[in-house]
Amino acid sequence: MPNTSGSIPIIDLSTARNSDGSFNSDFIEQLRDAAHRVGFFQIVGYGAAEGQPAELFDVIKRFFDLPLEDRLALDNRNSPHFRGYTRMGTEMTAGRADAREQLDYSPESEPVGDYPADEPYWLLRGPNQWPDTALPELKDKAMAWAELMSKVGAELLSAIGVGLGLPEDYFDEPFRGTPHWMGKLVHYVGGVVEEAGDQGVGSHADYGFVTLLLQDMVGGLEVLPPGSTEWLEVEPIEGALVVNLGEMLEVATEGYIAATIHRVTAPPPGVDRYSVPFFWSPRLDAVIDPVPLSAELKAQARGLSDDPNNPMLSSFGKNMLKGRLRAHPDVTEKYYPDLVVQ
Repeated sequence: MPNTSGSIPIIDLSTARNSDGSFNSDFIEQLRDAAHRVGFFQIVGYGAAEGQPAELFDVIKRFFDLPLEDRLALDNRNSPHFRGYTRMGTEMTAGRADAREQLDYSPESEPVGDYPADEPYWLLRGPNQWPDTALPELKDKAMAWAELMSKVGAELLSAIGVGLGLPEDYFDEPFRGTPHWMGKLVHYVGGVVEEAGDQGVGSHADYGFVTLLLQDMVGGLEVLPPGSTEWLEVEPIEGALVVNLGEMLEVATEGYIAATIHRVTAPPPGVDRYSVPFFWSPRLDAVIDPVPLSAELKAQARGLSDDPNNPMLSSFGKNMLKGRLRAHPDVTEKYYPDLVVQ
């Protein structure tokens, strides 16, 4: 498929494999180039059922149209696991409020009541909060989307491994058992959060492996490719997924793959924007070691991003917990004041 979106590649996932089940070499080369050069790309042909993205957006819009009291019944301040409804303007990115409200969810599980003092990331395990009475279909559609995105994320990660000269099952082990993915249902509204200004989401990199984003047609997502000083807009393509790669892959490849900085500009006042980011992530106890790169790829590795205020960690659980503590200071202060990141 031709690239019609500037410097953001567009890749058809339905072409990933040959008839014998092996990966298609042309697809692998497109993916490897996109992962290294930009760290962002869009995919089509990823296996969504007909009408599934539109139905998901419909139920998300209905959730955010519920009375505030119904949404606040799921307030994430009631969850020590950072699950549930985040009020407009209370999630922080780069130290500043975002002009969005959202519902966060992850795999359903019982809380972990006893864990080693040096493994506080286990507190992220726990139950979700859903509007079971006000909008029961939201849970079913959101979890069905998470199931699809888990398959897409696993397939992309296998292909990325092959593109790095590794076996396609190279990254399987950290995801075996209980991968700690995270989904968000997000609503942006411009002009209602004074302290946010035009920040829908501030500039940041993701802390996991693979992020899969379904965005509506309003637009506003911008990326800053490695070595560039120019922000690129990711033009919406109806039903496509925007893919970006996180800090775990930057750590694993010593910077051959970059966790690309990105941001979202808030829509104009009175305009609603909806998106569904999904973060395909390993078990909380996964520790990611550097992968064995060929001399050719190693020579192209950029090294790790140098941000003393946001160090990258090889422990996925610690990296994710660091991100959640920073993003939700009110939840952190309520439940974990001893873990506050200064």
